[in-house]
Amino acid sequence: MAVDLSALPPRKGTRPATTGREIPHDQLEDFSPPQIREALVARAEALPGVFTSMSLVSEPSSLALRLRRSNRPFEAFLHPTVDEFGHIHRSGFLHLTVPTETLDLLEELGWTEPHPIVRRAEFPDTIVMLYAPRDEDELEVATQVVRASYEQARA
Repeated sequence: MAVDLSALPPRKGTRPATTGREIPHDQLEDFSPPQIREALVARAEALPGVFTSMSLVSEPSSLALRLRRSNRPFEAFLHPTVDEFGHIHRSGFLHLTVPTETLDLLEELGWTEPHPIVRRAEFPDTIVMLYAPRDEDELEVATQVVRASYEQARA
């Protein structure tokens, strides 16, 4: 079942500073408090079939969100992995894939920015940075976006 993200609220405040078009693509401020990050990890790990491990495409401290798939949609996974649809960084921001139809909306509402790697043809344009949730309300939004990414990977 597709997750409806059309009713998400705009993100409060200004966008956090990031490295922008640079790789590695990092959020530089406005990090998640530890308990918010822990709650986000717990919610992601509770999704049926999701398992976590060290990310294969990011810094070793990033926690990969993985889903065993043999027939994977190109736009649903972080390449070159075959099962990582997102990862959560130590400071709480995420890199993940989102459904194509939500890309503009999430960016307009201030929740995401495109990952600079999407400029390369061998990567799907669905890879974004989801800014670190700073409080319970933002945790709810992040949970919904992670769920939409998960549903896309499961499809």
